[in-house]
Amino acid sequence: MQRFEFKVIPAPKRGEKARGVKTTEDRFAFALTKLMNELGAEGWDYVRADALPCEERVGFTGTKTTFQNVLVFRRVIAAEPEAERPAARLILQEPVAVAPRLGPAEAPMPASAPAVGPAKPELAAE
Repeated sequence: MQRFEFKVIPAPKRGEKARGVKTTEDRFAFALTKLMNELGAEGWDYVRADALPCEERVGFTGTKTTFQNVLVFRRVIAAEPEAERPAARLILQEPVAVAPRLGPAEAPMPASAPAVGPAKPELAAE
């Protein structure tokens, strides 16, 4: 069984400028790609992105809830050694009799069906 450690970081809010990257969408994708490649080089695997609620203070006594976008990564800590299993199965002292296998079912011989009459003989006389 593998064990993991997780890392949660804020998602980028702005794109990064780079040569050949002109639109806002491309700059944002570039920033996200750069971040994911850096963490991937450290052994982190991307799991998912979430928007989670966060309470912030407003003034002296007030609070408001905002949503923070985060990226979730994980990596393997150490693989736990699997429980040792016995190499050989238990062998019974006395052999167990094997049940005989049944062959294919035989089809019934065609026969004439019994005559069907009324359920009660007194109803037939009426």
